Amino acid sequence: MGRPKLTTIFTSNNHQTLPTSDPTRQSLVENKPDTSKDGFPYSVFGFLRRLMSGNKIDGGSRTEAEEKVYSWLYALAQSDKDLVFEYVRSTERGLSFTEAERRLRENGPNVPFDYSFPSWWHLLWNAFFHPFNIILIVLSVLSYITSDNPNGCIMLVLVFLSVSLRFYQEYSSSKAAMRLSELVRCPVKVQRCAGRVVQTELIVQIDQRDIVPGDIVIFEPGDLFPGDVRLLSSKHLVVSQSSLTGESMTTEKTADIKEDQSTPILDLRNICFMGTNVVSGSGTGLVVSTGSKTYMSTMFSAIGKKKPPDDFENGVRRISYVLIAVMLVVVTIIVLTDYFTSYDLSESILFGISVASALTPQMLPLIVNTSLAKGALAMARDRCIVKSITAIRDMGSMDILCIDKTGTLTMNRAIMVDHLDSLGLAKEKVLQFAFLNSYFKTDQKYPLDDAILAYVYTNGFRFQPSKWKKRDEIPFDFIRRRVSVILETESHAEDRNHQFLDRFMVTKGALEEVMKVCSFIEHIDSGAISTLSPEDYQRILSMAEAISNEGLRTIAVAIKRLKLQNSNGSVANDEAFELDMVFLGLITFYDPPKDSAKQALWLLAEKGVKAKVLTGDSLSLAIKVCKEVGIKTTHVITGPELELLNQDSFHQTVKRATVLARLTPTQKLRVVLSLQTVGKHVVGFLGDGINDSLALDAANVGISVDSGVSVAKDLADIILLEKDLNVLVAGVEQGRLTFGNTMKYLKMSVIANIGSVLSLLIATLVLKDEPLTPKQLLTQNFLYSVGQIAIPWDKMEEDYVKTPQRWSKKGLPMFILWNAPVCTLCDVATLVFLCIYYKAGSLVDSKFFHSAWFVEGLLMQTLIIHLLRTEKIPFIQEVASLPVICSTVVISAIGIAITFTPIGEVLGFVYLPLSYFGFLVVLFLGYFSIGQLVKRLYIFIYKRWL
Repeated sequence: MGRPKLTTIFTSNNHQTLPTSDPTRQSLVENKPDTSKDGFPYSVFGFLRRLMSGNKIDGGSRTEAEEKVYSWLYALAQSDKDLVFEYVRSTERGLSFTEAERRLRENGPNVPFDYSFPSWWHLLWNAFFHPFNIILIVLSVLSYITSDNPNGCIMLVLVFLSVSLRFYQEYSSSKAAMRLSELVRCPVKVQRCAGRVVQTELIVQIDQRDIVPGDIVIFEPGDLFPGDVRLLSSKHLVVSQSSLTGESMTTEKTADIKEDQSTPILDLRNICFMGTNVVSGSGTGLVVSTGSKTYMSTMFSAIGKKKPPDDFENGVRRISYVLIAVMLVVVTIIVLTDYFTSYDLSESILFGISVASALTPQMLPLIVNTSLAKGALAMARDRCIVKSITAIRDMGSMDILCIDKTGTLTMNRAIMVDHLDSLGLAKEKVLQFAFLNSYFKTDQKYPLDDAILAYVYTNGFRFQPSKWKKRDEIPFDFIRRRVSVILETESHAEDRNHQFLDRFMVTKGALEEVMKVCSFIEHIDSGAISTLSPEDYQRILSMAEAISNEGLRTIAVAIKRLKLQNSNGSVANDEAFELDMVFLGLITFYDPPKDSAKQALWLLAEKGVKAKVLTGDSLSLAIKVCKEVGIKTTHVITGPELELLNQDSFHQTVKRATVLARLTPTQKLRVVLSLQTVGKHVVGFLGDGINDSLALDAANVGISVDSGVSVAKDLADIILLEKDLNVLVAGVEQGRLTFGNTMKYLKMSVIANIGSVLSLLIATLVLKDEPLTPKQLLTQNFLYSVGQIAIPWDKMEEDYVKTPQRWSKKGLPMFILWNAPVCTLCDVATLVFLCIYYKAGSLVDSKFFHSAWFVEGLLMQTLIIHLLRTEKIPFIQEVASLPVICSTVVISAIGIAITFTPIGEVLGFVYLPLSYFGFLVVLFLGYFSIGQLVKRLYIFIYKRWL
């Protein structure tokens, strides 16, 4: 087998189908064809299916595909080798070249992952196909038909800006799983048989894409398993499964064992999984699953298919359909009323188009994308890259953050804690020989060596390594899991004619492996050395277990004195010298939590974001870290324990648990899905490993770090340039600010537009004439829309950003029903005042009425933001940001001044008397008073405002 340059072998080219002629195989593994397509017809039908479908994946149980893969692998792990050959229809000699080619044609290439990525035109269509964009395009076409070219041009420009921003954002993040599609091509050593009469066994190298079930593969250190493999033979085989588990610890595998159903799947010692690699040792194995039938494929087949729906987008679509229905009814009535009054069909249609345009929140897509882009820039200043800008809004709604312990809560580096003898007492001699081992070893220095050296230097120990000389070394390997150095120093001898040397072998490594070569134990206080008894052995193991339960890592130290008189004597580099050693003690290490982690988690909790730790590490270590950073550990559970729960118990346990340890990637996915679908939470997930990719892809907000693996960064929505949770605190605040300003515009715009259109309808029915001409109405709408561009730069109240903010299905309709009539009431008051005081209802005074109605309507729509943007009394208890204030002043001034300019004459306006502006002052004081009263009643009933 060859050695790949990358650590992953994910691809997305063809869907694998395994042989199905064997009845046993057929009953255990079955493939369902992938019916997903990429294209416009399929996207539309898929959208309709998703819209009408009520089926949800809640994470409480495995999928059907997962169950089949699990059953297949457990059946093989519990079977004898002969039966395994029967299952895959192979022989001990391997497959013939003819049979292998047939299976390759039948199954297709050995690729584990099948996922089609959207094309650029598909993304462009999704960006274009938005209800408000369609409304604006229809209105633009109608405007061009009725020769209202300026209005049509303005609406097309708005559509172009909205679609361009959305397409750019989606296209930039569409590569979210592209690296999973890159197959690492490497040769694999395979045993095949050749010959028609007398078959001979041949060892050949083939590309791993050509591996088929039934092949016998030969592997050595550094090789990557090309499929799920049942071991046939093994010699000191050690495998790294970090690509599946995220744990750096290695796993011993052996062929001569039969497993049982109670063993967790990743702990099966006679099964090696696709995507894992050989650290040391060698062996042979029978390929039992390839392509989409592997364990890894069941994990990553979920990529891109579990993303929860965006409540905000769904809500916007629903309200857009409501506006379309209102538009059709109101515009039809207005057109018919105007036509039967003026008998001018083209003018009536043009006025109807203008009313429809006024009812449409034309700036919504632009405001939304501007708010998100502003949030992305703000997070960039905090050293945070936002790949999917909609994730900023989701961060404002996030109420649960799932985090991986390693490198997120902790510093991801070892710090030495103590040096203990066999009785658990701190002894300097243990530290001295551990230091000498780390100081003189020339093999690769590991983080634990650096931690020992740093501890000695910073604590003032003087072990004088210059008085020691290194003579030999037995380097570390993953079979022995220890390293030995042979050192010598001058002994205290009175005979000056001869140079006597003390020679020591100093060994350091995993406790179990060091104790295997120890026959004695030193009692350091007395200096006595005694035989290592079973009681001593058990006492040391119990002490190490207690230390491990405290979240500390241990290594053992042992020595062996080799007293040689000849200074030129040499010791061979042979493991046989690692015998009859003297056990000295233990060195303990700790991966400390970050100083900023506790403060950041406290700030997140203060803002309503609960933290859950989802890690592949041991439970004891996770609990220790969580206690130090302030995460409650009253409810904890491990992955193997989760596997034993039924669906309801699973959901209840996930809901309560704050620490979930020893989780596999699929279990992390199931936890995230359970929180989303059953718990109704908006979930963020912070991870940086391949084993986190499923959860990253499924979470509402996927967060990774710059030092994470490429797959995790590609699937993440947000990438942190520093592993600092405080950046997330700022992101949550920015998300809530973005969400608040977006909702502010949406509610204000819909209320103002609906109130205005209802007022136009009432005025049309009363006056039997147009309250405004089409040009005046479009000018009013244009000025109002331009004035709202400043909303993304508004601020939010402190109480608003303290709690997660989510789209409420009933919130917007009720908000409209309460507040829109207030706008209409003020417009009707203006209508009554103009008709009674100025007697402006006649056709003779139509220009005066148009001018007065134009100014009042524009000021109403401009000032409404100040009433709706806060729970408090506007301009007294709460003042908007400077950009919003300036926008209000400028647009209001333009609206008033335009009636006195030549542009006003072109539009058909006349001068307004000063008394009318006095009326407007009284009107708006009344409007704000009534609006504030309605606001307090609404808050009293619904307990919230925006």
